[in-house]
Amino acid sequence: MKIFVSTGEVSGDLHLSYLVKEAKSLDESARFYGVAGKHCKEVGVEIIQDIDELAIMGFTEAIKKYNFLKNKAKEYIGFIKRENIKKVIMVDYGGFNLKFLEMLKSEIKDIEVFYYIPPKLWIWGEKRIEKLKLADHIMVIFPWEVEFYKKHGLEVVYYGNPFTERYKNVKHKGNKILLLPGSRKQEIKSLIPDILEVVKRNPNQKYLLKLSSNDHLKWIDENLESYSNLEVNCIISLKEAVEESRLAIAASGTVTLELALLGMPTIVIYKTNFFNYFIAKYILKVGFVSLPNLTLNEEVFPELLQKKCNPDEIEKNMINILENLNFVQEKIQKIREKLSGNEITKQYAEFLLKGK
Repeated sequence: MKIFVSTGEVSGDLHLSYLVKEAKSLDESARFYGVAGKHCKEVGVEIIQDIDELAIMGFTEAIKKYNFLKNKAKEYIGFIKRENIKKVIMVDYGGFNLKFLEMLKSEIKDIEVFYYIPPKLWIWGEKRIEKLKLADHIMVIFPWEVEFYKKHGLEVVYYGNPFTERYKNVKHKGNKILLLPGSRKQEIKSLIPDILEVVKRNPNQKYLLKLSSNDHLKWIDENLESYSNLEVNCIISLKEAVEESRLAIAASGTVTLELALLGMPTIVIYKTNFFNYFIAKYILKVGFVSLPNLTLNEEVFPELLQKKCNPDEIEKNMINILENLNFVQEKIQKIREKLSGNEITKQYAEFLLKGK
């Protein structure tokens, strides 16, 4: 059985790798090809396009790369035809995958498409659901999505969130403040100045700055060695970093859910260009941006966005969380309970292999 995969971001690549690994353990004949990254490569996906070459952030960036991505979609469809592939699984990355889905279905009528972790249409605009309806199967990983899609006449598959199987609560934590400024140049450059100001203001507090690559150090203009209370680590795993910490300050993204499942109280920070923020906050009417808060529909983790993302607000929220740790931990446990299930990844893999 040949299956084509299409994702475009690190979080999607990670989720897809879990699914591929499980599917291959259930069916040794399953072969996976497509657009993915290092996590999928590690579990045996034959990469025809590395996601590092597709990195896009926000609306303006997507517009700039429109023609490039459209041509890529044509290349992938050609590959699928040549290899006589009958199944395609798309993961998130709606800016590309929804157009790819539309083109794919117009070119190959009998192709079976699974959309795993569809784009957050409950945030980014419900009109795009018409494109999503072209998929044969929609597999979601958040419980509120079931009702959302049902309201629009779509039955979806939900077994739970796979991260609950991989991230267990870390009970013994250290005293450092964990700093996670994101993995993209735009994120790191916009967030690091405020983060380092907090480090500077609190010389008796130890901080751990975790970057996902040594290459990201070149995006930081400040001399990090001048901060005696700051440790920089590009190798440590997230779990290990949490074991050394009591609180995290993290860029908005999938990592905030990972932190919640590891039991780590977190302050969510984010800055983006005005155009992207205006669309996200006003036109699209986002209530919360972080997955832990969306899960419970309340602000468990403080969200400091745009002007609120400043050293004063960060410090104020650090104090507030540390003074109310038991309350925050109770809320964090509820996040896990809401997203849990039974043999979650295995059930999604079985569904993928079985298909129609």
